[in-house]
Amino acid sequence: MIANLLDFASRDWRSAVEIGILWLIIYHGYLYFRGTRGAKVLTGLALGLLTLILVSELLRLVVILWLIRYITAFLAVALVVIFQPELRRALAALGSHHFFSATPQNRETIEVITEMVFELSNRQFGALIAIERDINIGAFAETGVGIDCELSPELVVTIFQPKTPLHDGGLILRNDRILAAACIFPVSQREDLDRNLGLRHRAALGLSEESDAVTLVVSEETGIVSICHRGKIERNFDPESFKLRLGELFLQEGEDESADSEPVGGEGRFAGARERPLVPHPKEP
Repeated sequence: MIANLLDFASRDWRSAVEIGILWLIIYHGYLYFRGTRGAKVLTGLALGLLTLILVSELLRLVVILWLIRYITAFLAVALVVIFQPELRRALAALGSHHFFSATPQNRETIEVITEMVFELSNRQFGALIAIERDINIGAFAETGVGIDCELSPELVVTIFQPKTPLHDGGLILRNDRILAAACIFPVSQREDLDRNLGLRHRAALGLSEESDAVTLVVSEETGIVSICHRGKIERNFDPESFKLRLGELFLQEGEDESADSEPVGGEGRFAGARERPLVPHPKEP
């Protein structure tokens, strides 16, 4: 018995490897497409094709079987066209893996970003900030107002003050500089998102799906800080956990690529934020 098993393993191990590779591709493909607009298209297409094949086989519909056989030759091209957004995001995520990347951010920049984000949070100024990494997001910067100046917490807080001309839209940071403000980001079309997520959060997720940028969101209603990265959202940070997570993303110290979309970080108000505001509140003298 053991000899037969060893003989089978020695002869057919390649088949086992092929089955394992195909299973991984199908499983991870399912995980990636689940919840996207393309998932329903793929499900409907597969069910329709399988139903047509089964009916044709049972009723011996020779002409339909012949058509299906030749139509499948063009199906691969059709799938590339239908799933072009999802395929582009998958390839962008693969190319932006930390093995290939070299992020320019340092600890001082992370300190500055943390300071300005929680100043915005304490004032409950809604904010949407994208930090460019390896994939160029200059096309989205062109939809806003070019600034191109050094990163300054005071300037960022001023930009996101309500009723200022540039507060509505996203801010883009590149190489420790403010590239543009009032930018328009693509909105995520995922159907498995929490309905309580507003347009800012969906725009942050959309940009993180289109590129490897890290997008930061401050809720105008609650002051909750969120981080979006590679199509995932992490919420409810306090200053320390926020700084730690940015360090993992930009300094690559034990980055956890498998982080899920459940809220992480601290709860409640943010005790570590600055006591003195960077920009005086309009109601203050």
